[in-house]
Amino acid sequence: MGKIRKMQDRKTNPNLIKLIDGLLESSVKNEAKIWRVVAEMLSKPRRRQAEVNVSKIQRYSRDGEVALIPGKVLGTGNLDKPVTVAALSFSERAREKIESAGGRCIGILQLIEENPKGNKVRIIT
Repeated sequence: MGKIRKMQDRKTNPNLIKLIDGLLESSVKNEAKIWRVVAEMLSKPRRRQAEVNVSKIQRYSRDGEVALIPGKVLGTGNLDKPVTVAALSFSERAREKIESAGGRCIGILQLIEENPKGNKVRIIT
């Protein structure tokens, strides 16, 4: 946990620091390693955070799963199935496409509240 703390100290966005703290706390509290992995991904420099297009979510997500993007979701491509997508942020076009396909756009902290153990969550980078 010390390595993540050192990386996190370089972050200046208070919301991102709060999110990383929440992920680490949930990882320990719920014994779910997935939240620690996501915290490590978000602790990296911003230029190395994931930027995932809607087309990639279409390709790799399955019914009943939640797609977790440790970064930003972009609007290139199409989505033809209802998928719940949790991400750090969404472009306006990506949000429109996900919601028009019957899916949901939620924040990572909201996903932790809804699914503390991280069951049926697929990380897409």
